Amino acid sequence: MSRFGRARGAAAGVAVVALTVACTPDAAPRPGQGPPSESATPRESDPPVKKGPPPTPTPTATTPTAPTPSPAARCEQPLVIATHQTRQPLRLSEEQARRLTDGAGGRRTVDSVAALVADPGALAVLPARRVGPRVRVAIVDGVHPLRRPAAYPIQVPADHCPPRPTTMTVVGDVMLGRRVAEAAGDQPGRQLRATAPRLRAADVTVGNLESTLSSAGAPTQGGDSFSVDPRAAGELVRAGFDVLSLANNHAGDFGPLALRLTVRRLERPGLDTFGAGPDLAVAREPSIVSRRGTTFGFVGFNAIGETPEAGPGSTGALSVSMPPRTGPLDRRELDRFLRDVRRTARRVDVVVAMPHWGTQYTNVPEPIQRQVARELAVAGADLVVGGHPHWVQGASTVDDTLVLHSLGNFVFDMDFMAETMVGLVLETVWWGDRLKAAELVPYRMDASFTPRFVSWREGLPTLRLLWETSGPAFSP
Repeated sequence: MSRFGRARGAAAGVAVVALTVACTPDAAPRPGQGPPSESATPRESDPPVKKGPPPTPTPTATTPTAPTPSPAARCEQPLVIATHQTRQPLRLSEEQARRLTDGAGGRRTVDSVAALVADPGALAVLPARRVGPRVRVAIVDGVHPLRRPAAYPIQVPADHCPPRPTTMTVVGDVMLGRRVAEAAGDQPGRQLRATAPRLRAADVTVGNLESTLSSAGAPTQGGDSFSVDPRAAGELVRAGFDVLSLANNHAGDFGPLALRLTVRRLERPGLDTFGAGPDLAVAREPSIVSRRGTTFGFVGFNAIGETPEAGPGSTGALSVSMPPRTGPLDRRELDRFLRDVRRTARRVDVVVAMPHWGTQYTNVPEPIQRQVARELAVAGADLVVGGHPHWVQGASTVDDTLVLHSLGNFVFDMDFMAETMVGLVLETVWWGDRLKAAELVPYRMDASFTPRFVSWREGLPTLRLLWETSGPAFSP
């Protein structure tokens, strides 16, 4: 059913090693090929159900009884080699990894991940249960320890068996109209094909769509009104998208009818939308999806204006007025959104908040963005990913919540400066409701506005833009 007619469904101690190891830079996928195996997790069938221990035989004179081992004794977890988030990704052989985990080379010991965050030049060896998004983990023999924990070659005992990992990918602003549409010709949205193998590899992929799929109305922003042929909905599905935010300043570019038609045309092939709709109640309703036993809820708001505010019986986007475009901060609107976050947190395992905010053409988040991000984290958001600035902006953590103020343009026709033609894709790994890994993958758009992944080294200028205004875990 359309969202117009329903609500959404609901071990080891820590050792830091000052040791240089051989590593290989990330390779950019070649056209027609998927991503490197360690950088994306293919969708897999559920693993076989684990049986309990076989029943203990009835004691006889010739069959002595033996104690049944406890379930905890059989659980293992990866022994992870971690680096600072700003270090080049490591790919190691098992032999190299075992030399590090066995303590080869010089060594100095610390007792927390915080010490690794404070020492970007170090390595840490620690059990997977102590790993989170503030560090980067090494790939060993092609296996990512957090994406495929059972296949990882170096294991240590664990009190609890690792849950089934779930992967979620987030991209920045997607605009498929204007010159992007011209470059696509009779294949609207074809620019998404180059990155599709990697986006499809995630269990859930989400982005911010800044184009209507209808022009059934007068343009409200002149030449900056963006629409694309409705056939782009199918291309978005084939590109790997599952969920799209419409909480932005372009969802209303051709008026209320076009916005309502856009929602219907996106949902027809199976895409979920959130943040805008035919009335306020629908705009506030989260998009909820479940993968591998983990449930994700997505909510968003528009702080830039231009798209009308959704109201009782009126079409538009869920809005929160705040600087620099619609300020001062409207406390009532923000409190309403915080209630939505808390309500969603009671329904799902993971809450993802996607605000459309900030100043264009800068990598510096506004102070109000940092304030609102903190309030979102306190309310229950597990991940905050913003959009609109068209440049990447800083990353930080608020307790266990990861905040990325902007990932930049994913597809856009802004070829008048280098910073608007590059960006970062966020790839995350979740163990139940816990964020275990957050990896930023650089890309660059070509002359047809097609994003293509690049190596870590080629993406360094983009990463440095983010690092310059980031918190300690994401700053050299």
